[in-house]
Amino acid sequence: MPDEPIRPFRWDLVRPDQLGSMLDDVPEVNLDYLDELIACAGKVLARCGDGDLYFVGRSVDSLFDLLSGAFVGTSWQDRLHPLPLSLPGTWADDLTAEELAQLRTNLAAAGLAPADLMRGRPTVFVDLVSQGFTFENLYELLRDWIADEHAQWDVIRRQLRFVGITRRGKTSPNKWRWQQEARWTAELPASSIRNVSLDGTVWSYFGDYQAKTAGSFWHGRWSDPKVGEPRRDKKTRYALAEAALLVERGKSASVRRQLAAVLGQEPSKGERWSRELQLELRG
Repeated sequence: MPDEPIRPFRWDLVRPDQLGSMLDDVPEVNLDYLDELIACAGKVLARCGDGDLYFVGRSVDSLFDLLSGAFVGTSWQDRLHPLPLSLPGTWADDLTAEELAQLRTNLAAAGLAPADLMRGRPTVFVDLVSQGFTFENLYELLRDWIADEHAQWDVIRRQLRFVGITRRGKTSPNKWRWQQEARWTAELPASSIRNVSLDGTVWSYFGDYQAKTAGSFWHGRWSDPKVGEPRRDKKTRYALAEAALLVERGKSASVRRQLAAVLGQEPSKGERWSRELQLELRG
């Protein structure tokens, strides 16, 4: 495999002193979705099974930013991991050998090598989900890697979690659910696949319209060292302002209490890890 991982540049917004004048003259940021995001974040936490959370791609950046602020000074502050990775469609089998090798190097640097998946806490992947293709491709890529490394699949399969954030709609027994159409999910325990619904307008904003702090990290860029250079264009500066504000809101006592309240309403509320996290967030 390549010696060096390639990773898009990301500002540390928990300690944002490196931003300098980047946010000067940026238009006022509107967080009218904040309550919906807090509720979503609390439910994602409740369904993570006390695991380490990997936020796949860019669509869940705001969720990562909010929780990064909320977890400052808690035992969970190292549980959050951005996973810049674009895996759209069903093309994973068409990757070149060089692209696959670089991807594995990048994933290993993020703590997702097969040997890492066998130990420690569960690994939880979080993403917006429509058809579930990103999760499917990520799963297949990891599954092949595990087989190539002769790692213990019977151990790893109990450690993997996938939390899909879906567009909220009417609830009915006949409602289409992405995981019911995905054959790969049958290889995991039923508890490994969880969903959290999000208001459709907010879901679409995060997935389709929100400005992002970095470009899409698709296979053509996995080996490009230029992705490690910060962007400073107008849209990026606005995205940074929005992300920085979310981190600051996450640090507030009111948001932390709201997250704890959501945790306290979920079925996992009585589990030890959840009780302890609720106490920390209430501070």
